[in-house]
Amino acid sequence: MSEWWTYSLEDFLLFSPRVYWRMFELHNAILWPLQALTLASGFAMVTLIVRQSSASGRFVALVLAILWALVGWSFLWNRYATINWTAAYVAPAFAVEALLLLVIGTLLNGLVFCRRGPAAWTGYALLAFALAGQPLLAPLQGRVWTSSEIFGVAPDPTAIGTLGFLLLARSKFLPLLLPIPLLWCFLSGLTLWSMGAPEAWASFAAVALTLAACIGAIIDQRQPTA
Repeated sequence: MSEWWTYSLEDFLLFSPRVYWRMFELHNAILWPLQALTLASGFAMVTLIVRQSSASGRFVALVLAILWALVGWSFLWNRYATINWTAAYVAPAFAVEALLLLVIGTLLNGLVFCRRGPAAWTGYALLAFALAGQPLLAPLQGRVWTSSEIFGVAPDPTAIGTLGFLLLARSKFLPLLLPIPLLWCFLSGLTLWSMGAPEAWASFAAVALTLAACIGAIIDQRQPTA
């Protein structure tokens, strides 16, 4: 019997890259044209934050809660779990994130989008990638457009976009809202890396940038004011 340290991530992969990307193509075909609505909702949320609308906190939290529940049920539970049994155990985490967003952001109005500085710039960068950049990765990698990962429909751009929104918010509840999207990005990055997919860098970069922005914000808060 081979020793455990002789195994690599590829040895634990339960599907081929072709099957993985074909899954997104089928998922997009079934949900079309919902992608147009989820992308529009993403840009609408960014617009409300930029305009500093008083309703932005509750609206963003409500929409994100709906999208996390949708992705957890439609993608992880009903589709991804058919090729990767571990997805069935991750789907409840998406439901938990949806519930946290609903309670904290909508019922308690616990998200205030007023952050400035490097953390905010990082948030906008993550949002730009999640909404406009990630859908372009499919054709750039030689895959068909219909296999693109879309915010609100696929888990990676939804998690990365959520990290972007949370970095724009000031809230004592961020330690409760950040772990699940961070964990998903890390696990997805490992999966993509094991397939040799260049998209892995995006997931790992989202984790690194978010953690760096949070650490920077904590340091700024602790610095004495003149």
